[in-house]
Amino acid sequence: MTTDPLRLRLDLAYDGTDFHGWARQAPQDGVELRTVQAVLEDALSRILRIDAALTVAGRTDAGVHAAGQVAHLDVPADRLEQRSIDGDPARLVRRLGRLLPEDVRVHDVTIAPPGFDARFSALRRHYVYRVTTHPRGALPSRARDTTAWPKPVDVDAMQAAADVLVGLHDFAAFCRAKPHATTVRDLQAFTWHDVSTPAEPQLYEAYVTADAFCWSMVRSLVGTCLAVGEGRRGASFAGELLDERVRSSRVPVAAARGLSLVGVDYPADEELAARAMVTRDRRDIPERSG
Repeated sequence: MTTDPLRLRLDLAYDGTDFHGWARQAPQDGVELRTVQAVLEDALSRILRIDAALTVAGRTDAGVHAAGQVAHLDVPADRLEQRSIDGDPARLVRRLGRLLPEDVRVHDVTIAPPGFDARFSALRRHYVYRVTTHPRGALPSRARDTTAWPKPVDVDAMQAAADVLVGLHDFAAFCRAKPHATTVRDLQAFTWHDVSTPAEPQLYEAYVTADAFCWSMVRSLVGTCLAVGEGRRGASFAGELLDERVRSSRVPVAAARGLSLVGVDYPADEELAARAMVTRDRRDIPERSG
């Protein structure tokens, strides 16, 4: 029976409302905080009889949801040869479905191709932010994934602000700093859409795509546009922030509940390892023209 390690890819979803984010955290006052990583690793450890350690594509903050999260796990091959799995990692989906709480679901488990790294092989991440400006707030059935914004907004003004932010920039003004971490990101798409219906009037969604995001970046981008959309900030606000090199106190951070990670893109299998090497390289701060 072989014990060579295998790398598994897990595709999963969760409602982040009752979690303190993705990442496992040290206990506070002797109490372990509930995180997505801890819940999943504990279930996988129980099934596979290993100390499961997951690497994730995007470390979501407390309250942020995911419909298309990706993680990987290295396991000895013989852990998959037990009778309930019989060498087929997809059978873990049913096992996990029985053990996991209802706010975490694993869609699929597969053997990852050579060179795959859930975090460093990713080309881009896709987020959606959902917000309503209706006076009554969000529908009760959507209250956990929709933010209520207190003032009406101009979606065209928000789109104009978003357009300024697209591109390769230093987003230091929009990010909570981490020591020795770059805040240079390639924001590849940022679009606002009026998705109102008779049941949900004054409803908007922002679609945000980048090669990667730093801590609180998406919610800061959204909050900036909402501030412009309600008229609290002028049309030049977004561009002014790109000239700053530290976290700006002027940036409003939109609430976590409206944000969902909906997808992660990866290159072709033969390019996975090379992509991981490129991602690990620290990028220089680009110079802005004009």
